[in-house]
Amino acid sequence: MTTLLAFDYGTKSIGVAIGQQITGTASPLGALKAQDGIPNWDQIEKILKEWQPSQIVVGLPTNMDGTDQEITVRARKFSKRLFGRFKIPVITHDERLTTVEAKERLFELGGYKKLTKGKVDSVSAVLILESWFENQC
Repeated sequence: MTTLLAFDYGTKSIGVAIGQQITGTASPLGALKAQDGIPNWDQIEKILKEWQPSQIVVGLPTNMDGTDQEITVRARKFSKRLFGRFKIPVITHDERLTTVEAKERLFELGGYKKLTKGKVDSVSAVLILESWFENQC
């Protein structure tokens, strides 16, 4: 069974999710604080050691027309640093509209009180990973 980890990169918060390729499902692990896009690398290392993913998927935030924005460049840099530090294959995946969908999903589950930043980011990571799974078929 192949385990994958997903990150929804942001400059203040990075959502994390874990998933199994055989089932095509993912679960939120929470969100990591970031300072100007720089995560606590020790926290990421701890997550990687615990879950031992065979691959990592990082959401790639682009404009609706597919063009890059500043955060796109930063997400790519984060992806390269992940690979450079941990030597686990890193794949980027289009994440357009995942934050909107994550907010809708959380609102349906519990109204506005469920819409905390960390929950939205981790559910966004779930959606990124599940979308990547769907595109593998």
